[in-house]
Amino acid sequence: MDEVIITVAAVGAELTKQDQPGLPITPEELALDAAACRDAGASIYHLHVRDAMGSPTMSVEAFAAATAAIEEVTDLIVQFTTGGAVSDDEADRLAPLGLRPEMATLTTGSVNFADEVFVNRTPFVSALYRQMLDLGIVPEYEIFDAGMIANADRLYEKFATSHHRHYDFVLGVPGGMPAWPDALGFLTSKLPTGATWSATGIGRSHLDVTRETLELGGHVRTGLEDVSYYEAGTRATSNAQLIERVARMASNSGRGVASPADARQMLGIHRRET
Repeated sequence: MDEVIITVAAVGAELTKQDQPGLPITPEELALDAAACRDAGASIYHLHVRDAMGSPTMSVEAFAAATAAIEEVTDLIVQFTTGGAVSDDEADRLAPLGLRPEMATLTTGSVNFADEVFVNRTPFVSALYRQMLDLGIVPEYEIFDAGMIANADRLYEKFATSHHRHYDFVLGVPGGMPAWPDALGFLTSKLPTGATWSATGIGRSHLDVTRETLELGGHVRTGLEDVSYYEAGTRATSNAQLIERVARMASNSGRGVASPADARQMLGIHRRET
């Protein structure tokens, strides 16, 4: 099986420093965190950003500052979120793509998100996708439920000429697809030939999803956005701690860990000059 691409979902839009003291927020903290994650085995840094008050933002300036700080100290693939927080409007979610990151997430449908709704109208998802294609940004289809795979397929057939298709399954969000024992087998059976995929389980489902993903030949996403606790009653101290655990699990399952260069080759990404 291929080496494992480990993505660190480092920040997210829900946690605060009070919830998780190890949460990196400033560009300087993000750079230090990214370097530690790179050393631990990460190859993709899934990026959310915060404003000066620590609140989630889709500010282009904040994305630019964070990306510059990360790229100064690592060769990680910086993957922008286009989801942001559920309250962000469409224009704000689209704007950071103008910075031309190597990769960005694309959630291909709406989903209940605990007590809120993560809205992704088809016209807006199409606009995000077309912007990514125009700028040479490799999309990661972010899949919270099975129907989103079909949505991604329709987008590709309608707009794409060709690009590598990579999917990320986010299981266990209240309102989305649960982390059922047979969920990954079902989801991966619906992927197009040649596609790659990663998965993460939210909260308590995280380790079970990670184990099954490694067994099935997939790639893994982890990080404080998805899992706050390292084990029952003990908070994770850092993103790097979570990356180290996945790297160790990969090794124990007989799989190596992909470098950023390896990941770029597998995902069809051509590194940009910084």
